[in-house]
Amino acid sequence: MTTVTAFIKRRAVLTYFVLAFVLSWGSALIVVGPGIFLGTANLSEELTPVLYLAALLGSTLVGPSLSGLLMTGLVYGRAGLRSFLARLFCWRVDVRWYAVALLTAPLAMLAVNLALSLTSPAYLPGILTADDKVSLLLAGLIAGLLIGSFEELGWTGFAIPELRQRYGILTTGLIVGVVWGAWHYPAFSASGSSSGAIMHAFTVAVLLFSFLPPYRVLMVWVYDRTQSLLVAMLMHVSLTASTLIFQSQAVEAAAVTSDLVLAAVLWLFVAAVALISHGQIARPPLRGQMA
Repeated sequence: MTTVTAFIKRRAVLTYFVLAFVLSWGSALIVVGPGIFLGTANLSEELTPVLYLAALLGSTLVGPSLSGLLMTGLVYGRAGLRSFLARLFCWRVDVRWYAVALLTAPLAMLAVNLALSLTSPAYLPGILTADDKVSLLLAGLIAGLLIGSFEELGWTGFAIPELRQRYGILTTGLIVGVVWGAWHYPAFSASGSSSGAIMHAFTVAVLLFSFLPPYRVLMVWVYDRTQSLLVAMLMHVSLTASTLIFQSQAVEAAAVTSDLVLAAVLWLFVAAVALISHGQIARPPLRGQMA
C-alpha cells in the first residue's frame, strides 16, 4: 500500500469531501467562469441550454456521485461496492419510512409558506402563483429525481456510513449538513441579487445553512433506521422538488424569512423525533460497520 493510498484510507471522509468539491466547483468554474463564485453570474440568463445542462451535470451531479463511487471502491474494494449496491436496491422497508422520506419536505414547506402567506401574498407557494403550473411541476420533479438520486450516491452512499462509525446521528447529520450546504455555494451565489452585496451575502448564508443541516439530520436518522440508500435518495428528491415547486416566486426577503422559519420547523421535528424515539437522534456510533 502506497503512502498516498494509506493516507486516503485514514482520512476517507475528508478525502471524499475534497474530491466532491474539486470535481463540482472545478467543473462549474470551467463552464461558467469565476462569476459563479463572485455572485455575478446568472445561470439561467447567461448560459445557453447546453452549457446550463453541462454546469448542472458537472457541478451538481458528477461531483458527489463519482467521488462516492471512487472512494467506496478505493477504501473497501469489491466487497464495498457489493454492499453499496445492496443498500442502493434496498426497498423492502416499512412504508412509514417512505412516508417520512417523501412527505417531510413538501408538508413542512407548504405549512410554512401558507402560514406566512396570511401576512403577505409574497409567501404564497410558487405552484399557486406560476403562470405555467404544469411546466413548474415537471421541472421540479425532473430536477429532484436527477439531483437527489445522484448526490446521495456520495453523501449517503459513502460519507454518512463512514461518519456513523465514529459519531452519533446528530453529529453526523450536522457535519454532512454544513458541508452539504457549503458545497451548494456556487449554485446559490450565482442567482445574483439586486438588493446589495450585504443582503445577497446574508441570503446565500441562509440558503446554505438554515434548513439544510436539520433536514440532513433527519435524513441520517431515516437512513440509520432503514439502511436504504434508495429511501435516502427519495428524501433528497422530495426536498429538491418541493423547493422548486413550493418556494415563493416573489422577493428575496420573502425567501429568507420562509427559509428561516422552515429551519425552525425542521429543528422542532428533530427535537420531536429525539423525544418520541427516546433519544435515537443521539444514537451512538456504529463502530466497525463497513460502508
